[in-house]
Amino acid sequence: MDGVPRDPGAAPRGPDGRPRVPEQRRAGSPAEPDRLRFGVLGPVRAWRGAQPLPTGSPQQRALLAALLLREGRTATAGELIDAVWGEEPPSQALAALRTYASRLRKVLDPGVLVSESGGYAVRGLGEGALDLAVAQELAAEGEKARSAGDLCHAREVLGRALALWEGEPLAGVPGPYAEAQRVRLEEWRLQLLESRLDMDLEQGCHAEAVSELTALTAAHPLRERPRELLMLALYRSGRQAEALAVYADTRRLLADELGVDPRPELRELQQRILRADPVLAEPPSPVAAPPVAAVRPAQLPANVPDFTGRASFVAELGEVLASAEGRVMAVSALAGIGGVGKTTLAVHVAHRARAAFPDGQLYVDLQGAGPRPAEPETVLGAFLRALGTADSAVPDSLEERAALYRSVLDGRRVLVLLDNARDAAQIRPLLPGTEGCAALVTSRVRMVDLAGAHLVDLDVMSPEEALQLFTRIVGAERVAGEREAALDVVAACGFLPLAIRIAASRLAARRTWTVSVLAAKLADERRRLDELQAGDLAVKATFELGYGQLEPAQARAFRLLGLADGPDISLAAAAAALDLPADDTEDLLEALVDTSLLESAAPGRYRFHDLVRLYARACAERDEHPPSERDAALSRLLDFYLATAARVFAIDRPGDRLVDHLEETGAVGLGFADRRAAQDWLYSEAVPLLACVRQSSGGAALRRAVDLLWAAVDLAESGANAREYEAAAAALRDAARAAGDTRAEGRAVLVLANARHWSGQFDQADEEARQALELSGAAGDPLPCCWAANILGAFNFYRGRFAEAEEYLERAIADFRACGDLSGEAAALCNLSRLHLETERADSAVHLARQGMEMYERLGHSLKAANGHYALGMALAKSGRPADASAHLGEALQVFRASRQRLWEGMALFRLAEVDLLTRRPAQAAANAEMALASLRGIGGAWRRGNVLTVLGKALTALGQQGRARACWREALQIYEHLNSPEAQEVQNLLAPAAAA
Repeated sequence: MDGVPRDPGAAPRGPDGRPRVPEQRRAGSPAEPDRLRFGVLGPVRAWRGAQPLPTGSPQQRALLAALLLREGRTATAGELIDAVWGEEPPSQALAALRTYASRLRKVLDPGVLVSESGGYAVRGLGEGALDLAVAQELAAEGEKARSAGDLCHAREVLGRALALWEGEPLAGVPGPYAEAQRVRLEEWRLQLLESRLDMDLEQGCHAEAVSELTALTAAHPLRERPRELLMLALYRSGRQAEALAVYADTRRLLADELGVDPRPELRELQQRILRADPVLAEPPSPVAAPPVAAVRPAQLPANVPDFTGRASFVAELGEVLASAEGRVMAVSALAGIGGVGKTTLAVHVAHRARAAFPDGQLYVDLQGAGPRPAEPETVLGAFLRALGTADSAVPDSLEERAALYRSVLDGRRVLVLLDNARDAAQIRPLLPGTEGCAALVTSRVRMVDLAGAHLVDLDVMSPEEALQLFTRIVGAERVAGEREAALDVVAACGFLPLAIRIAASRLAARRTWTVSVLAAKLADERRRLDELQAGDLAVKATFELGYGQLEPAQARAFRLLGLADGPDISLAAAAAALDLPADDTEDLLEALVDTSLLESAAPGRYRFHDLVRLYARACAERDEHPPSERDAALSRLLDFYLATAARVFAIDRPGDRLVDHLEETGAVGLGFADRRAAQDWLYSEAVPLLACVRQSSGGAALRRAVDLLWAAVDLAESGANAREYEAAAAALRDAARAAGDTRAEGRAVLVLANARHWSGQFDQADEEARQALELSGAAGDPLPCCWAANILGAFNFYRGRFAEAEEYLERAIADFRACGDLSGEAAALCNLSRLHLETERADSAVHLARQGMEMYERLGHSLKAANGHYALGMALAKSGRPADASAHLGEALQVFRASRQRLWEGMALFRLAEVDLLTRRPAQAAANAEMALASLRGIGGAWRRGNVLTVLGKALTALGQQGRARACWREALQIYEHLNSPEAQEVQNLLAPAAAA
């Protein structure tokens, strides 16, 4: 982020290592490669184009600076002598001044430095020639944008202004004038930075701001505005105790250093935090934000142009929504069987009511009719982002998200359409709960337990409405002469809107058919809707109309693809399941899209409506011959995922022997141009891949499903899909245990142990790793035994059982060598390095870590080589070589970030913070620890968070912020005591002096 440079004395450098020449030209101005430019927001420098110009001695630079800062005004010789030398100039000061001016004239363009009235001036500079002038223009532009409510643009231009500073202004320039200007320019820079940070908080970037504000308060401990912003950022990040501790630290510091109390604004903020003032929980809304900056969601699906009938319901629901302005909340819940038109009616009513909800409309399909309804916390996250909340400001828990959601909606008039809900429990957290807002809910069940809701039971259409809908779709001319046949058609559809729409659309697309032909096709009672039937049977009969018109190949694709559990499917995966070339598969899928039996979710991706999927599966059970073809299609899909995941694994982790120990497949899998493309595939396919794993937990597919999960380990280790991955692993373990398959169970338990390791569930992971070692040993499966021993070594190390840890790690190294798995051996060596560190064997720790890193690098294993750099950095830090440690940890951090490994990114930042403490850089340590907390939010488990909080507390103590440090340590202690971790003793010791005092 923009702000205070880390090294004020160093100019920024480009990729070639040379000092970067600052570009001061304003956007849109023409390029002038030979024009003069000057810099005073750092060392006093001059350039002609990109070529630096000599500015002479410090006194000569002082003269140039004094003239540049006068902005073209003439300075007398006496004024310049005072500026350069002060009250005690040398006897030849005037002659020296003239010499300096003469030298500068030779360097600068003719007519730039002019003599006038016994003094000098700098004239004729072009636009953007002085960095200070550019910064002033940008600051004015930012202030104007902020006043207009355009915070995004204001933040951007202030960031550009701040980026013009390159260390201390007028660095190295002597004289009282330069010193006074340095103070002024630094004060202005701090004001700009505070203004930008204030806007960061207004935009919801609380977590990101904490790190920068922590560093700023450390650099300027007596400055109260950054402390105020830090308190607010911490409070909005859910860290109330730390926020209050910042106030306590500030009050003590001001009393000790200046003998004063905090200013009233700071005291008021402390009281508001103590009261948990709800207004503090969200940034204030801009008073007059321009339309371009307003966040006004408009998520309603398109209104159907041929909406028909339902007049009484439209009026009834419209009245309820119109009353929202004077009520706490207006809720209408529509219930009815699938296909009765609940969504169509709700969308139509919502569009008619849009004017009553000027602040926007939210929409979500809650997938209540499917096997995995949408989770309320996931929906709340999407809603908050749609309402303008920054992703980093979205809390983790359901309760926190619901509270923030209601706060964001307070004072707004927003309509929320919750479509396809499962039950009242699913939607309660999604209701606005504030005056002026309203919610429309559709569901198959009548929500009698939804307090205060206006319930509407939606039945099938009347015969007149049904005929009107049919006529609008087919065309009045075709229906006019066959009214009786048309009535037969809508009657055969049971007056169900979805069934009528499908039948009419088919007829409209076939100009050679008459209405009587369609009526004859529907005459079979087995295809009618029966009034005594409900739910899916009615929908199934309706979909039969579309399915019956498919070509054989299209029908086969429809049946087989409906078997897959994932929310959508890629073209490549569909081609594998159907055992067809990709081009032929695409033709079939697009034909199904045209018939509305399939949806195009995105280019190259397809999905079923949940009811259509159920119907497709019923068709597969009824029509697929031989029946074994159903299992074969799912087997081919599993093979595709396993083969492709194995190729991703081989690219991502070269030299790892897992790919040689996986179950054989009948598929080749996709190929990838590079590692990034392989990772993109894995993360984009994560949800359908994990769904395939869970669906394949029985019979002959079980072992391949376990191996697929193992090959997709990055989904857990990165933290991207850790919960879903862990649930799938637990399901496979149970299935393997029930099937009596020792080999599959051993691998599944190992995969589960790994998942729980990355999520910080060490006790469970330890037990599962022991089971994996025993089961895989009994099954004669060597590779899981290697990894189980490695994991057990790590867990025993965490628990302080060093002798047992070393025994397991030495065993893992030997077993990996026996398997010829150099990657696994390197991993165990890095773990053993950490053990040697803790047992006072620093030299051997460095040797082991370097050995592991070099093995990874020989294999071309960039991601795991980063783990090697990480281990080596730790070892070097404990060996008294912090500079080398920081270099290795920094290299690891870059790879982790590029590889989207959030967990490891957070851990690398944590280790860098430890090194910063060793080198007495507490401000940088605090900043890195804060960034580590942000990276590890929601992943990695509580134990890792406790470790980071402990280091953050140490850094804050060194910065004199003892109150906030104690707040960090108290939270860490709670974590450690809950986990029964040995680290609790260290934190108790850290807190002991404060308790004694």
